[in-house]
Amino acid sequence: MKAFMDKDFLLDTPTARHLYHDYAADLPIIDYHCHIPPQEIYEDRRFENITQVWLGGHQVLADGSDYYFGDHYKWRVMRSNGVPEEYITGDKPDRERFQKFAEALEMAIGNPMYTWCHLELKKYFGYDGVLNGDTAEEVWNLCNEKLKNDPKMTVRGLIEQSNVAMVGTTDDPVDSLEWHKKIKEDASIKVVVAPSFRPDKALNIYKPGFVEYIHKLESVVGREFKCVGCVEKALEERLQFFVEMGCRAADHGLDYVPFVDSPELADVAFKKAMAGEDPTKEERDAYMTYLLAACARMYKKYNVVMQIHYSCLRNPNAKMLKKLGPDTGFDMIGVTEGSVPLSSLLSKLTDTDELPRTILYSLNPSDFDMLGTLIGSFQGDEVPGKMQMGSAWWFCDTNDGMYQQMRTLARLGLLGNFIGMLTDSRSFLSYTRHELFRRLMCNLVGSWVENGEYPDDEKALKKIVQGISYYNANRYFNL
Repeated sequence: MKAFMDKDFLLDTPTARHLYHDYAADLPIIDYHCHIPPQEIYEDRRFENITQVWLGGHQVLADGSDYYFGDHYKWRVMRSNGVPEEYITGDKPDRERFQKFAEALEMAIGNPMYTWCHLELKKYFGYDGVLNGDTAEEVWNLCNEKLKNDPKMTVRGLIEQSNVAMVGTTDDPVDSLEWHKKIKEDASIKVVVAPSFRPDKALNIYKPGFVEYIHKLESVVGREFKCVGCVEKALEERLQFFVEMGCRAADHGLDYVPFVDSPELADVAFKKAMAGEDPTKEERDAYMTYLLAACARMYKKYNVVMQIHYSCLRNPNAKMLKKLGPDTGFDMIGVTEGSVPLSSLLSKLTDTDELPRTILYSLNPSDFDMLGTLIGSFQGDEVPGKMQMGSAWWFCDTNDGMYQQMRTLARLGLLGNFIGMLTDSRSFLSYTRHELFRRLMCNLVGSWVENGEYPDDEKALKKIVQGISYYNANRYFNL
């Protein structure tokens, strides 16, 4: 029997162990897509206890609304164990909340959360044991003592000891980027912290708050919008500002990918929405298509990578949406038809040579083969792997999901040009997800070598493993 999560964890063959320990483990991390707040990097926040780091909490915003922040994965584990909501997003004492989580984690056999948590405890807190209800007090005291007294346990210290070379945050076009500016001006901050352009609220015309958001965008650029073209122009102005501040990537979080190629209907939709009327499904899809294509052309112009995430069905639990609001861990995989609209969008951009470097992610793993063949139809010569099948995202971010994504890319494209892993996280401890990914990647590559499916070519294997771990993303994002 193998020891629990030892140094050769998930590395089943001698080749896998060699590739990971000698080529992958010590390379820097390029975390090109995450949701960590740049303010906490600049201020070098120190957390009071492990519950703050892992489970987050609740606060009342200036407008009186409730805001819940924390790790949705952990919240779902607790809910699945029957934990009352007052211990999850409520105001129960942090020690009691941690106890409830520890008791739930014991039941999470086979869940990636079990692995992530123990990798974090081992790497950042030096804990080699097992977290459960019985050890919760021991782990609580150990973690909190380190968080309080260890100089390496501030936000910047966590980033440094994780060997992070670049952090790509997620930022709204109306954001002033004041914290990014302060980070750029602080010579003591060595990591690259790059804003990423996320114009979802300007595109999602059918979602609540659209009109209010457009007025906010009008205020930022200093003029009123009369048509959809005005929104396009404002977004380009904001993108220019983001690029000046170091932006390397943009991201679109879509419930589904639209494609109705009609500028006329796009304008109708915008004017209806601003007048308080409801656009038809065709009109709103035309609006979203118009701006999605317009943004893509901007990204090509300003040398920015486009990311598209889609097929998420958000907030299906109406009762909990009403109680807690959105983004509180009640989302699921959506089933949408992405092949025709995605290929139509990419074809439209290719016609005019305005297709940017693009990363495509679906939350539905049944889309993996489709995406693997789609990207092969639109590759370009400006960089190897211009079109990327994004890493296993969100609910796919499991051992099985990551293996499936990599095997699919290997079968249908070139795994050797893959830009690798990201955290997509709000936690400064989540960099261990890169370690887990690199272990799985080396194990997969090693299995092909050991099985005689790829030669034991040291030079080629080193290039492939180090490329996927670090160098491909370094090249792709122009670092």
